[in-house]
Amino acid sequence: MLNLRDYSIRKKLTWICMLTSGAVLVLASAAFLAYEWTAFRGELLARLSTQAQIVGSNSAAALLFQDQPAAEQTLAALKAEPEIRAAAIYNREGRLFASYSRPGAQAESSLPRVAGLQADRESFEGGNLVLLRQIVQNGEGLGTVYIQSDLQGMGRRVRRYVVILLLILGASFLASFVIASRLQSLIAQPVLELAETAKIVSQGRDYSVRARPGNRDEVGLLIETFNQMLAQIEERDVELGKGREQLEQRVEQRTAELAATVKELEGFSYSVAHDLRAPLRHISGFSNMLAEQYGPSLDPNAQRYLERIQNGARQMGMLVDDLLNLARIGRQEMRCQATGLNSLLDEVLADLKPEADGRKVEWRIGRLPFVECDPSLMKQALYNLASNALKYTRPREKAVIEVDARVQEGVTVIVFRDNGVGFSMKYADKLFGVFQRLHRPEDFEGTGVGLATVQRIIHKHGGRVWAEGELDKGATFYFTLEPADQKSSHDKISTGAMATHDGTSS
Repeated sequence: MLNLRDYSIRKKLTWICMLTSGAVLVLASAAFLAYEWTAFRGELLARLSTQAQIVGSNSAAALLFQDQPAAEQTLAALKAEPEIRAAAIYNREGRLFASYSRPGAQAESSLPRVAGLQADRESFEGGNLVLLRQIVQNGEGLGTVYIQSDLQGMGRRVRRYVVILLLILGASFLASFVIASRLQSLIAQPVLELAETAKIVSQGRDYSVRARPGNRDEVGLLIETFNQMLAQIEERDVELGKGREQLEQRVEQRTAELAATVKELEGFSYSVAHDLRAPLRHISGFSNMLAEQYGPSLDPNAQRYLERIQNGARQMGMLVDDLLNLARIGRQEMRCQATGLNSLLDEVLADLKPEADGRKVEWRIGRLPFVECDPSLMKQALYNLASNALKYTRPREKAVIEVDARVQEGVTVIVFRDNGVGFSMKYADKLFGVFQRLHRPEDFEGTGVGLATVQRIIHKHGGRVWAEGELDKGATFYFTLEPADQKSSHDKISTGAMATHDGTSS
């Protein structure tokens, strides 16, 4: 069943008029019935009081002379009042002297017991009006008149009034419906046309449509304001269209310039790194020859200088290799296929085994999913993350490195966790930058390109990478290859029952 607020404005206006007039009529009828009920009770009480006084006056002599037949004859005159069910006369001691009951009623069973003279009173008991009046002559109380009357007359009058009021109410509803149906179009029709115009504008995005002008009232003012708003939106839409075209042209131009710049930078970095290799090979080769042939004959300072040259050339060679690798990742085309990350990680751990020799290293490898990726690039990313964890756990007596997968917000996340030296989170934004290092070269070797390479590989796959850490409490690296709003087919991977690979060596 529809709620009234869900009806059309035409039906709402009709119902409002009908309900308002109906409510007014119902309240007026209720007030009229309440007045009639009160008035009827007052009239009945006044009439019975008069009857009681007449009966008392006519029964005074019968009480004095103990003439019971005369008293009963006086009471018999009450049969002219059909509402009176029973009546009685009591003497001053409260004994029943004479009684009357409506034909068909039992007088004795319905009459109350009276003790002595009773004070004048009246009450409504069980749908009846009961009235007691003293019989007084010359200031002396002789007895009591008792009269009991039903309220059937009032019931008949109320039912008659209710039928009349229902007829009036029905006629009023019909008249309200006819009048409201005729008059509501003055208000509803302009509003309906305005709603239809708004619907056309909303669905078709055509701001050139205008609503038909209405009367010079509030609805007409609303239509006029709506048309003005449409004109402003249409004008602004035209300006936005022009601005959008100009912006698209600028974006295309800037994108082309940026692509050309990026391509030039990649080519430049590749060329520089490639061209640096030959001088570095010469420096490294000649310094090694110099150390082999003339090292023993050199003085200690010269030997120390030569050693610094060799270390610098070696470090520069590693940096050039990392730059070439980073540039190659940006130029390399993706060749994605379904790949198990556990198998790639097994290959990485085999390559890193020489670095773990002589150390106590515990690898805790969980069940990793199959993903769509470029196997060579993904192996490089896993290698850099595992190597990074292995390097920064070196100060620990026993290194513990965990690799696991979990589902977070519907996306599978790969987690690398270690118990190494960690880092401060206020420098987390520098973690994946090229040449950005959070530790001194004297403490940990490296070129500052490894994590930048990981980030480029993950971004190339459409994922993201981030890290959390705390100084001297280890670090955790996360990466995912899926957008946050896309669930992979392997969301329900098992993250329990880890297989532990103990890489401890002595």
